[in-house]
Amino acid sequence: GMLSPPRNVPELLAPAGDRECLAAAIANGADAVYFGLDTGFNARARAKNFGVEDLPGVMRLLHRHGLKGYVTLNTLVFDDELAAFGEVVRAVAGAGVDAVLVQDVGAAMLVRETAPGLALHASTQMTLTSAETIQLAERLGMERVVLAREATIDEIVAIRKQTAMPLEVFVHGALCVAYSGQCLTSESFGGRSANRGQCAQACRLPYELVCDGKDVDLGDQRYLLSPQDLAAYALSPELIDAGVNAFKIEGRLKTPEYVAAITSHYRRAIDTALTGQPVAFAPRDVEEMELTFSRGFSPGWLAGIDHKMLVPATSSAKRGVRLGTVVATGRGRVTVELASNLAGGVKRGDGVAFDCGRTSDDAIGGRVYEVFADGVSRTDAVTRGRVDLAFAHDGLDATKLAPGQAVWKTDDPVVTARLRKSFSGELRRRQPVDLEVVARAGEPMRVVATLACGRTVTVHSAEPTQVATRHALDETVLREQLGRLGATPFELRGLSATVSGNPM
Repeated sequence: GMLSPPRNVPELLAPAGDRECLAAAIANGADAVYFGLDTGFNARARAKNFGVEDLPGVMRLLHRHGLKGYVTLNTLVFDDELAAFGEVVRAVAGAGVDAVLVQDVGAAMLVRETAPGLALHASTQMTLTSAETIQLAERLGMERVVLAREATIDEIVAIRKQTAMPLEVFVHGALCVAYSGQCLTSESFGGRSANRGQCAQACRLPYELVCDGKDVDLGDQRYLLSPQDLAAYALSPELIDAGVNAFKIEGRLKTPEYVAAITSHYRRAIDTALTGQPVAFAPRDVEEMELTFSRGFSPGWLAGIDHKMLVPATSSAKRGVRLGTVVATGRGRVTVELASNLAGGVKRGDGVAFDCGRTSDDAIGGRVYEVFADGVSRTDAVTRGRVDLAFAHDGLDATKLAPGQAVWKTDDPVVTARLRKSFSGELRRRQPVDLEVVARAGEPMRVVATLACGRTVTVHSAEPTQVATRHALDETVLREQLGRLGATPFELRGLSATVSGNPM
């Protein structure tokens, strides 16, 4: 039969707002990370970001572990900033950065001129939504395009048929109510331009709806511009089949625990999809992702346009996992009817929040001190039925609570500790290396090492190899000796040996 073409293997790209996030991405299976610099020119000015002087060290760390590093220079650049921008570009190129993301056409041309060898990626801020717009990116010498987040899978398929340009697509994280790269809300409300990294997140505020001069009663729907978060893990097979070359996770303002959880789950989603299996996560997996940050998960626009689904309008805050509903309060305890589909449940030490105001942002919360089920104090997690939650004496103002209010689990110390462990201490991430050994008696021994990315290095022994009197060299001995790579970021994968003349 015919050989099927090799599967398109997408790069998994994780955000890094600081050092810990960088470690979390490396440890949890990212293929690349993207980050901003504290010199500005970066659409997330509020992230910690990295100093230009940190760049060489950051890039060495990433490259040692087999990752690529991209720098976001993705704001609009003003005329009086061009000289400073040029300086940053030179520093970035000198530090071995693998690509820069830009939205400003003039900035792209300046990068080409200043650092011709530096790869350019078109930021999602360029609002590229069709093969026709991608032609501009091609003319600018772009090597990759991050599509606007509004594109559906059907549109991505159509774009892929008309261009050979590598395509990157957001698969997880916050969405914006405005068209990617075209938001002027923050600027017009308060003079803070989203295109200059200063977004004030006006879309996350509560609004009232006035129609023809009359107030419209929307009940508890007040967050009229706040989309749910994107979570496209189940669509991984379709995105791969559509020819998407990179899966991007949003979140340069998020915690390292978020980076760890989301990266590891999408690593698994991609690896599963590549074996041809459907990607179905257990409820516990989804809850773990929700715990680190969630405004509710949705497929965004990827499955098509469905605004009612995308903007339920009842909340804009980070929620975590929905635990259930308040049934009663009294005697310093809160009785909660647990949600029917709960995986992780509730236990001592969990952080919880109650919706008890007109808006979700008026939630009050605390740490659970004790959990009672059927009157018995439980040390394990309870996942169904009714529970009584007790809080430390000053832990919660129960007078604000009332039956019917929603209860959310906002933190699970066990999950948080496990995620932290993945990126603290030594980074346990190894690059596979293939070795080719030539050992002929009387000649220096030669070893060629090759990484997955194709980079190679060749070493020769200082002395010619001797003929063995007792123990001759064979592949088993070579594999054992050369496989001792414990203190390095490498692990031995393939070994091919040419041994002749019975060398020792």
